[in-house]
Amino acid sequence: MGNKIPRIIAKYTQILFRIFSRSSLMASVMLLFSSAHLLGIEGPLSPVQTDTPQETFRTFMEAMNQYKKGVDGKDSKLKEHIGRAVRTLDLSQTPAVLRADFGKETVIYLKEVIDRVIIIDFDLIPPGNGQELSNRWRLKDTEIVVHLVESGERKGEYLFSPETVARAKEFYQRVRDFPYLPGSGLGASYQDPWIESIFPVSLKVTVLGHSIWQWILLFLGFLGGGFAKSLAIMLMRVAKKIASLSGTEWDDRIIETIDKPVGIVCMSAFWFFVVRLIRIDGLLLDSLTLFIQLIFSIGVIWIFYRIADLISENVGIYLTRAEFAVDRELFVMIRKCFRISVVLIGILIATQNLGINILSLVAGLGLGGLAFALAAKDTAANLFGSLMIFSDRPFQVGDWVQFNEVEGTVESVGFRSTRVRTFYNSLISIPNGVVANCSIDNLGRRQYRRVRMILGVTYDTPPEKMEAFLEGIKNVIKANEFTRKDYFHVVFHHFGTSSLEILVYFFLRVENWAEELVEKQNVLIEILRLSKRLEVDFAFPTQTLHIESFPEKSPLQRHTSKWDDVSLRDMAKSVGPQGRDAKPSGLGIYVPPFKEYEK
Repeated sequence: MGNKIPRIIAKYTQILFRIFSRSSLMASVMLLFSSAHLLGIEGPLSPVQTDTPQETFRTFMEAMNQYKKGVDGKDSKLKEHIGRAVRTLDLSQTPAVLRADFGKETVIYLKEVIDRVIIIDFDLIPPGNGQELSNRWRLKDTEIVVHLVESGERKGEYLFSPETVARAKEFYQRVRDFPYLPGSGLGASYQDPWIESIFPVSLKVTVLGHSIWQWILLFLGFLGGGFAKSLAIMLMRVAKKIASLSGTEWDDRIIETIDKPVGIVCMSAFWFFVVRLIRIDGLLLDSLTLFIQLIFSIGVIWIFYRIADLISENVGIYLTRAEFAVDRELFVMIRKCFRISVVLIGILIATQNLGINILSLVAGLGLGGLAFALAAKDTAANLFGSLMIFSDRPFQVGDWVQFNEVEGTVESVGFRSTRVRTFYNSLISIPNGVVANCSIDNLGRRQYRRVRMILGVTYDTPPEKMEAFLEGIKNVIKANEFTRKDYFHVVFHHFGTSSLEILVYFFLRVENWAEELVEKQNVLIEILRLSKRLEVDFAFPTQTLHIESFPEKSPLQRHTSKWDDVSLRDMAKSVGPQGRDAKPSGLGIYVPPFKEYEK
C-alpha cells in the first residue's frame, strides 16, 4: 500500500491539471470519467478484472461487499453487484440452464466461508507485474482455488476452479457455525432456506450426500410429475371442448395436435421446479438436470414438429388447388425437409442448452464431414438428382416412362431413388443420379398415341375395290370419336412381295394404355367388317401357282365385278360418320376388361 498511494496522488494531480487546462465542458466530463477509471472507481460498464489471482479475489470481495450492503439496505442497484462476483467463477462444467441461479448461490456460499475463516490480504496474492504466475493459486489454509482458464471464451483469465464451485456448499456446511472474523465483511446476509426449517432434525441426517427430507421430497416430486402430466392432458381436453364452441376448425386442430407433448413438457417442468425447491447439488443435481432437460427438449421438439406438420399440411392443401401448379411429389419432399429441419434445429438448441458449444462442435466435424462427403458422394449425387427431377419435372407418379432399358409406370420418387413398376409387375429402383443423367421418354405425357400399321391385301383385288377399301378405312377413322381428325393417312403405298400394302397411320386421344388398346381394336374391327362386305381378302406370305391351261381342265376364269361405281361409293360411305353400316365401337359383343371392373 505504501508504493500505491504516491502513484494515485500523482495520477490525480495530472488529471486535475488536464481538466482545468481545457475550456470545453464535454472534454471536462470525459476526463472526469477517465479519472474514475485511473483511480480504480468502477464505472457502469467497467469490465470484470480477472487477469491475475489478486484481481480476481479483489473483484469478488468488493462485489460481494456491495451486494451485502444492498441486501441490508434493500438497495436493488447494489444487489446487482452479485453478477460481477458470478463472473469470477468457472461455470464451464455447470449445465447452462443452472448457471445463473447456481452461480449466485455459489458466490454467497464462498463469501460466507471466507469471512469466517480468513481476512484476505490482497498484497499477499500474486499481482502479476511481470512476475511469472502459476496456473493455480490456493487461498491459505483452505481448499478454495483460483486457476488459469486455458481454453474457451474466457481463456487467459483466473477464475475460481470448477471443483471450488461444486464444493462451495460443502465448505459452507463445514463452517456455518463459525463466527465472522473481526474486520471481515460479515458474510453475504445468507439465510437458510425456509423449507429446511420445517423438517425435524431426524430428517436432516445426511444419506448418500443429501438429507433424508430431500430424498423423500424428490421421490414425491417425481410421482407428482405424473400427476402434472395427467392434469395437463385433462386441461387440454377441456380446452378442446371450449374450442369446439368457437365455430372455427383451426383452434381445434392445434389443440388436438399438441395435447400429448404438452403433458410431457408440464411433467418435466414440474420435476425441474421440485429439484430447485429441495436444493440438491453435486453429481445428483447434474444428472437429474440433464435427464429433465432431455425430457423437456423432447416434449418441446415434439410440439414444434407436430405444429410444423399441421402447417405444412394446410399449406399443401392450399397449394394443390387447381390454380397452383405444384406437384404432389415436390410438396411431399418439401414437407419431409421441413420436418427434418425442425428436429435438427430443436436438437441443436437442446444441445446448446446442455452447455455444449455448437460452433466448436460444428467446426470439429468439418474434417469428418469432408471425409464423409467423399465416402457418400453417390448418395449426394442421388440427392441432387432428386432435386433436378423435382425442378425439371420430366415425369410424375403414374406416368409411363422409358429410360435406358427400363420401361414401366412411375410409382414413387424419393430422396435416393425412383421406383418404377414394370409391365410384368416387378418393381425396379433406379438411383436418382442415374435418372437425372439419362434420356427420359415420357410416354404418359403424350397428347396423342400413334397407331401405324401395314394392311396387306391379295393381288387379285381390283383397283375399284382397293379405292373403295381405302375410302372406307378413312371413314372408319373419322367415325371414331377418339381419333385425331386433322392429321391421319390411309394410302396404298407399296407392292409387296406377297400382297398389296396399305399404310394406315392415325392418332388416338386417350388417357392411358388400356383405352388405347380398346379404341385401336374398335378401328381394326371396323376395317375387318368393311373388308368382308367388300370381299377384300387379306394376304399372308404364301406362294400360289396360276396355270392358264391344263389337260382336262378349263381355262382359269377371270375375276369379274358384280358392283358398279355407284354401289361401291355408297358402300364405302355407309361405314362413315352417321353411316347406316358404321359401327365405330363394334357390335357390343366385346366388353373391355376395365369397363367390366367399373360396373
